[in-house]
Amino acid sequence: MQTTREIRQTFLDFFQQKAHQIVPSAPIVVKNDPTLMFTNAGMNQFKDLFLGLKTPSFRRIADTQKCLRVSGKHNDLEEVGHDTYHHTMFEMLGNWSIGEYYKAEAIEWAWELLTAHYGIDPARMYATVFGGDEAEGLPADEEAVAFWRRYLPEDHILYCGKKDNFWEMGDTGPCGPCSEIHVDLRSDEARALSPGSALVNQGTPEVIEIWNLVFIQFNRRADSSLEDLPEKHVDTGMGFERLCMVLQGKHSTYDTDLFDPARTYLEAKTRIRYADAPHMQQVAMRVVMDHIRAIVFTIGDGQLPSNTGAGYVIRRILRRASRYAFSYLGLHTPFLHELVPVLAQVYKGVFTEVGAQEAFIARIILEEEKGFLSKLEKGSQMFDAWLSEHRGAARIDGQFAFKLYDTFGFPIDLTRLMAQERGLEVDMAAFETLLQEQKTRSREATEVNTGDWIVVHPSPDLPRFVGYDTLAMQTRIRQYRTIRRQNKAEYHIVLEETPFYAESGGQTGDRGLLRSSLESIRVLDTKKENELIVHTVDRLPQEADGEWHAEVDAQTRHRTSQNHSATHLVHAALRQVLGSHVEQRGSLVSESVLRFDFSHFARVSDEELTQVEAIVNERIAADIPLTEYREMPIAAARAMGAMALFGEKYGEQVRVIVFDSAFSVELCGGTHVPRTSQIRLFKFVSEGSVAAGVRRIEAYTGEQAAAYLNSQLALVQRLSEKLKQPASLEKALDDLLERNRQLEKELAQLNSEKLAALRETLAGAFETRGELQLLRRIVQVGSTDDLKQLSFDLKRSAEGRALIVLGAVIGGKPQLSVILSDSLAAENRYHAGHLVRELAKPIQGGGGGQPFYATAGGKDPARLQEAVDKIEELL
Repeated sequence: MQTTREIRQTFLDFFQQKAHQIVPSAPIVVKNDPTLMFTNAGMNQFKDLFLGLKTPSFRRIADTQKCLRVSGKHNDLEEVGHDTYHHTMFEMLGNWSIGEYYKAEAIEWAWELLTAHYGIDPARMYATVFGGDEAEGLPADEEAVAFWRRYLPEDHILYCGKKDNFWEMGDTGPCGPCSEIHVDLRSDEARALSPGSALVNQGTPEVIEIWNLVFIQFNRRADSSLEDLPEKHVDTGMGFERLCMVLQGKHSTYDTDLFDPARTYLEAKTRIRYADAPHMQQVAMRVVMDHIRAIVFTIGDGQLPSNTGAGYVIRRILRRASRYAFSYLGLHTPFLHELVPVLAQVYKGVFTEVGAQEAFIARIILEEEKGFLSKLEKGSQMFDAWLSEHRGAARIDGQFAFKLYDTFGFPIDLTRLMAQERGLEVDMAAFETLLQEQKTRSREATEVNTGDWIVVHPSPDLPRFVGYDTLAMQTRIRQYRTIRRQNKAEYHIVLEETPFYAESGGQTGDRGLLRSSLESIRVLDTKKENELIVHTVDRLPQEADGEWHAEVDAQTRHRTSQNHSATHLVHAALRQVLGSHVEQRGSLVSESVLRFDFSHFARVSDEELTQVEAIVNERIAADIPLTEYREMPIAAARAMGAMALFGEKYGEQVRVIVFDSAFSVELCGGTHVPRTSQIRLFKFVSEGSVAAGVRRIEAYTGEQAAAYLNSQLALVQRLSEKLKQPASLEKALDDLLERNRQLEKELAQLNSEKLAALRETLAGAFETRGELQLLRRIVQVGSTDDLKQLSFDLKRSAEGRALIVLGAVIGGKPQLSVILSDSLAAENRYHAGHLVRELAKPIQGGGGGQPFYATAGGKDPARLQEAVDKIEELL
């Protein structure tokens, strides 16, 4: 049996022999492409080559690409685990032709590799081809059919529709007809009973697609029309996990040796044998085996879990894995982080970023697991409290289930499972309505309608950035467009050459002006879209043709460069003080912000921050000149010790920024000051945690740092004046704080005595209502804590079946408290939460709580007496 390592290497060796350049996988998180969040196909990194926006270094390329399909058009998340062949993260083996070979070679080599090298039985293989689309005016792909007839009988070549055999990466972009290769894995007996052709694309797990040969010849425009590309290309993608399943004779991708180590770990951890486990336990194991790969590789490529964007998707995947393990495998403590070294070993020598960051990735996952498990615990407590308040309810309220899901991150299927265990169901219709409303709001908030580019000066070359050397130049407008976000128009311009730096590597984009002989246009921002440098402007030009003067705001650029150069000095100083484990995890530099995230597992002490700050300011004072290497081979850059940012993809030629070769050497595309002295001054203003194992510092440089220090000195002077210019300001403040503590203790004592006296007065104010002792009063207390303490003190002193209703105005707002004695609460006749909600209506408030004690707040203190008296009506 071929191992997964051998299968992968056979593919790469085969195409290397066919004169293909083997390139590394792009990061799994996509940057500079607004249409994609994650790399969802092998062709993503070659998109600009297909569009003709970039000149290819190689015409034939092959690789294995890390892909993630959990958002947008290609979303397999909810299927993962429930079948035996879907994955979130997967490897895509691919070969590409950039305007060179086409259908004949792609089909011939696919057939040769699968049959001659991998040994797949030709009788088990089927090919699908595009059957045409009348609405699009596209004919059937008879050319591909003719090539397949060389290898397959007629009944193994199937015409399929656009859904299966016209490949598109997204709503816009490169696309074209495709030809899929399917393999029938059924037994000979089953194959004799029915042909595999009837099962292709029918969701049958044993007749499965393994390779898609895409013939890219169109570009899908914003208006959904198709335009011919300058050249025709080949883009193939073969699911590595599925290929391994076929070649290893398995009926599930999860049964291959790629997943053996993770499965072995889970079996030892849970003492559950996967092969013999009940269905949902097998599902849970598959979910964990799949999801841990997506989590580890995404974090390894620089994306930390968070509450927005790509980070939120990763958090969802992690929580889904944790939830399935919690619900079905009995794993109620963190464990996912223990799988990181398992994966590091599985992908050793293939995707080395996992092994290089093993401890860091594990720590991030551990902290995320802890946070989610605590949410599960809190959600479970809220669920139990809701049941207690709604005894006798036939089902769980959909609004409550949605609140658990939306506000507290509690999974709906776990709510349903907990309800099922108690013989209840969840009002899923109400839940789904609320969920759909939320999705609609979210979609409307992020919806972007992108117009097509209007081309002024067509060019096969990418726009050139010349802003390292000049801030002003004559240029021409190449293309422009309008996009709409929530019905607000945004205008974009692409120049032939530009001095404007496009946002990248944490540095914000330049601002400035475009001027012609007729008009002036403000540049509001500059960003990258794939390889295009896109200028966001305040309006479109009246006349786009002719020459334009492009000028960057020099002051903004200089301040931004000060902050960017300072981050390099900070990075080096942090490694010097804290250790070589410190690595950049992100940054934001603009004219007013210097923010730097780095790996470190403890708070940076004040003493350490002082050391780092001193080192940075020493380097500034040393007036170190910038040494810049614009086009250095990446191997040479690494040899000289250049620091690279994890998750960034670097080309063969890189830019290296050096401030003293013995101190700071980094790969960087940003703008910098020519000498460190131009930074002038550096001052930390904050340090804190942004994620497990990731710290963040914020600082000021130059004029901003000087202004900050001056403001702090002015503050000290004002404080000193308020304290009558003491000899020692620090001692005066300590004395003041000590005096304040003494006064607080005295106040607390007086308050305690006041509450005791009030308690004594109220103890004799109970009224008999049949067999019930009722106390209802408005009281004078200073805080909600005092109101609570008084309520419990009165409960303890009450005799028999007692009900206590207290009202108070605290901070100008009316407050209510309802408490039941133990004997009355035990009867389950009255419920404090239900009572307080009714009492709060006159004061325009609401509240709730436990069956024996509940509180409410309101808006109308004038009707507080009415609210307290309403207890008579309720009784």
